[in-house]
Amino acid sequence: MEKNFSVLLAALVMIWGCSMQPVNKPDNQNESIKPCLKSPNCVSTQAHDSRHAMPPLPFMGSKEQSKQRIIAIVKSLARSEIVKISDSYIHAQFRSRFFRFVDDAEFRFDDAARIVHFRSASRVGYYDFGVNRRRMSEICKRYLSK
Repeated sequence: MEKNFSVLLAALVMIWGCSMQPVNKPDNQNESIKPCLKSPNCVSTQAHDSRHAMPPLPFMGSKEQSKQRIIAIVKSLARSEIVKISDSYIHAQFRSRFFRFVDDAEFRFDDAARIVHFRSASRVGYYDFGVNRRRMSEICKRYLSK
């Protein structure tokens, strides 16, 4: 009985600790990528610190071909949903399997530099146990290997 209570208490503390930060939701109105907050649950191509930074992706063909490539990869991932697509922007959401937490991924297509900037972050919580970095690393790997 005491062991079950300890396991339950540990699980509740972990959930509470992961969900204490204010909502970290993207701003779809101007389709720009927000900077990462100080929490480690975000990665971005526009971050300058190693904790959050990832390199941008090169265009693969035209902007439209690159965009279609990203859309296909995102749609192939479990529990993913494309929320918004415009000429130079994609917003996708990913839900965690058990607690259904939402992570937002944004992709911004820079015509002048011919690169794709992105940001992926948990909406709530502080730690994500590296989920956003691993997801974006997998998306980058698939994008570059096709």
